[in-house]
Amino acid sequence: MAERVEQPPTEARPEAGEAQPPVPAPNTDPREVARFDALAQRWWDPEGPMRALHWINPARLDYVASRCSLEGRRVLDVGCGGGLLAEALAEHGAQVTGIDLSGGALAVARLHAAERGLAIDYRQVSAEALAEEAPEAFDVVICMELLEHVPDPAALVQACARLARPGGHLFFSTLNRTLRAYLTAILGAEYLLGLLPRGTHDYGRFIRPSELARWLRAAGLELVDLRGLVFDPLARRFRLGRDVAVNYLVHAIKEGHPAAEGS
Repeated sequence: MAERVEQPPTEARPEAGEAQPPVPAPNTDPREVARFDALAQRWWDPEGPMRALHWINPARLDYVASRCSLEGRRVLDVGCGGGLLAEALAEHGAQVTGIDLSGGALAVARLHAAERGLAIDYRQVSAEALAEEAPEAFDVVICMELLEHVPDPAALVQACARLARPGGHLFFSTLNRTLRAYLTAILGAEYLLGLLPRGTHDYGRFIRPSELARWLRAAGLELVDLRGLVFDPLARRFRLGRDVAVNYLVHAIKEGHPAAEGS
């Protein structure tokens, strides 16, 4: 028997004259949004300034798909950018919503999805605002390579938790705050090899796994897996591994009705 996929709750519209709930201020750095707006037109160029995302995308998709079912699930891609991961998720049968605050990146994402005939709902909205509008609306919430770019990553984790249904799956990826991460992701990738635009990362915003684990617990999430993303410079791709000293992924489940194995 096919598993029933939960649909998002319908929110009642306020009556005329009724006080509106406050909309949270966007948890964003305008300089980061401007940087990604400027890079948007080359988002899908595998040899362009976003090529590192092309190299990392297969590994992060494999990680998500290996830990939960995507077919028919309502999946939210937080910080979707130009749509690399969102499109891959849609091709795996997910009903994908992608959100970002970069209007330029979203314009590219919409155009590319239309060219490929993929039905993806892209919206220019923050996770915090969407959590007020549609709490517990998604079976899977994914937030990749974003936590280290926002002023308050703990608040972003909280918003992602509110967006997931009880028992839902959440996935995060970020960079560890270690000397090796600084040498690899900033000094090496940005300044020596030119694999990333200079200024892409701020070492002070890198996040230790213990810090992320604490934020997950505070948001009512259970950390169920921690995995490293290791770069192979010869193959120009990332692979999953145990080394979390630089890039890493986490899988968490929201407290509530437990998600079935492989669900």
